[in-house]
Amino acid sequence: MPHSAEQAFAYLVDPRRRPEWQSSLLSVDVPEDEEPHLGQTWTELTVVGVRPSLEVVEFVPFRSWAERGTWRGVEATLRLRFIATKEGCRVVAEGEVTGAGVYAVAARSSGLLAGRAIAADLKTAGHRIAQRAEG
Repeated sequence: MPHSAEQAFAYLVDPRRRPEWQSSLLSVDVPEDEEPHLGQTWTELTVVGVRPSLEVVEFVPFRSWAERGTWRGVEATLRLRFIATKEGCRVVAEGEVTGAGVYAVAARSSGLLAGRAIAADLKTAGHRIAQRAEG
């Protein structure tokens, strides 16, 4: 991203901003005045009607952040690492989706699709950060 790690981190780890750049989200349920922090929890409403519960499980400002989400028999983790570069920063996303019982197939298929979706969403986030900086 052509933005500093500080800018990217501040924007990407704030669940209140997620519907602006994450294509699978319609809304998040988190207090408007709550700043991102370790242990923060919220729920989301996805475009397919799923309402996962999420929790921040890693929070190292401007370096790394991770969340764990659960919904019925599915658990997903997403970790973002922020690496400063001469041009801005590199955001490295790592994730895993697992499921138990009847949710195993859904988890496996969503995990296969997640990489491309996350890459597209991070590209959108980069554009949104630029718009905020200009505006």
